[in-house]
Amino acid sequence: MLSAYPAIFHKEDGTYWVEFPDLPGCQTVGESIGEVMEEAQEALGLYLASLIEDEEEINPASDIKGIVAEDDSFTSLVACDLTQYVRSAKAVKKTLTIPDWLNNMAEKNSINFSQTLQKALMEKLHIA
Repeated sequence: MLSAYPAIFHKEDGTYWVEFPDLPGCQTVGESIGEVMEEAQEALGLYLASLIEDEEEINPASDIKGIVAEDDSFTSLVACDLTQYVRSAKAVKKTLTIPDWLNNMAEKNSINFSQTLQKALMEKLHIA
């Protein structure tokens, strides 16, 4: 599942560093924009995965328009695929009940029930 958060990119003494205002302590550095962007994606993924595994609350992402950067800094969205970082990807079987008419419509439209439920849960938990 793809997650995206606004980040502030700074340049100091020829090195770049990035911080995520919504995620206290989530920061990283790099020698170039490309390197710091890669590092930012990894930092974001590892940070969110640790919150998920520790069953801690995840702050929702702020609107990037509300993030103000200083003079030599800029804001950008950083995205990562959480499935690459969450260690416990073991599937768990769940039984659920839905109305017959809804089941029939979903099956006629080839909807994947597991994928749909996972996506809905991640959105509800502000992971996506």
